[in-house]
Amino acid sequence: MCAHHSHDSVTVLCPQCDLVVEIPELERGTKAECPRCHTHLAARWREPRRQPLMYALSGLVMFVLAGMFPFVSMKVAGIESEITLYQIPSVMFGDNYGELALFFMGFVLAVPAFCLFAITLLCSGIRLPRQLAIPVTRLLFRLRAWCMAEIFLAGVLVSFVKLMAYGDIGLGVSFLPYCLFCVMQVRAFQCLDKHWVWQRIAPRPPLPVALEAGKGGLCQGVRLCGTCQAILPADMHQCPRCSSRGHARRPNSLQLTLALLFTSLILYIPANLLPIMITESLGSDFGSTIMAGVILLWGDGSYPVAMVIFIASIMVPSLKMLAIGWLCLDAKGHGWRDPGRMHFIYEIVEFVGRWSMIDVFVIAVLAALVRMGRLMSIYPDIGVILFAMVVILTMIAAEMFDPRLTWDRLEKKRAESAKEPQVER
Repeated sequence: MCAHHSHDSVTVLCPQCDLVVEIPELERGTKAECPRCHTHLAARWREPRRQPLMYALSGLVMFVLAGMFPFVSMKVAGIESEITLYQIPSVMFGDNYGELALFFMGFVLAVPAFCLFAITLLCSGIRLPRQLAIPVTRLLFRLRAWCMAEIFLAGVLVSFVKLMAYGDIGLGVSFLPYCLFCVMQVRAFQCLDKHWVWQRIAPRPPLPVALEAGKGGLCQGVRLCGTCQAILPADMHQCPRCSSRGHARRPNSLQLTLALLFTSLILYIPANLLPIMITESLGSDFGSTIMAGVILLWGDGSYPVAMVIFIASIMVPSLKMLAIGWLCLDAKGHGWRDPGRMHFIYEIVEFVGRWSMIDVFVIAVLAALVRMGRLMSIYPDIGVILFAMVVILTMIAAEMFDPRLTWDRLEKKRAESAKEPQVER
């Protein structure tokens, strides 16, 4: 008879490859990775509460300062234009491009600010009610991939290169606080350990069986809660700690991923053919596609920036869609490839996908800043909306894909090879 076993932070289930891992007691300042897919599993920070709290508080202060003063300015033929961060979406709304304004407000302002505020709440000495702490924590980690403040900052730097050919560019008082806000936001997430946060809210539920390290969780009858990382029986669909519902494998993962992939592919064609912005100069206006912008930058001698835009806006979306399709085919069982290599491709897809939003944010900055009447004005066009939808859909497609399906084939093959000697006898 098996004794009632209560698992603690030592035993974890890898969220990427479903391997049961026994983590020894970590020294302060160290972290643990999965021995099979090298996914980050746990960390022991010197100050697990104070470090993310200080970074989050500092980031919030910088965020407030970044919106109070001018962000960037431009001067052309004696005409000067300057903008604040909050003026960028208002200009988009004024041009009837509310979708672009909502993208900016959500990914650059609202989501990063909420995440820092949530980290402050969870890591402060205030003991939040469980009914509030659970949804805040759940939303915090779900929105982590959608914080694009640093991507917007990269887009601002790229827009500077484009604008320097037309006039003088100046940095406002808010530019440095916004840079510090980006750094603090990234650092706050780095110092925040997911297991520590959930353990502080409520202890993990006990398991009725002991787990064997080095084997898959599904073959041992357990699954991982995708929200709070608790290890649960495979047939338990509702987590007793965070009350979220789930399954051993994401239902209809491949179907949803392929549906989003095909939709993004359909939108990707007009996104590259239609203009993403319109430049009005001295009474005449002309549209510019993504590729035309790359060619223009290359012709002006801005080779590094042209390469950045080409890689982020042309190569990355194309290769990402091909990679997602390849991952789905492999998980479906077409061919046999090294799961470690396929997982490496999946990690690249997850990391680089959101950086394609650089071109979208470049258009937002240009359209908000370059407003000088008939002398020169820049407006967004339909192509940038379609391209932003492509980036968003491919990001959701990568989230819908269950990487554990790739490793399930390896577990199945091992189980079949283990049964072969018994059949021969």
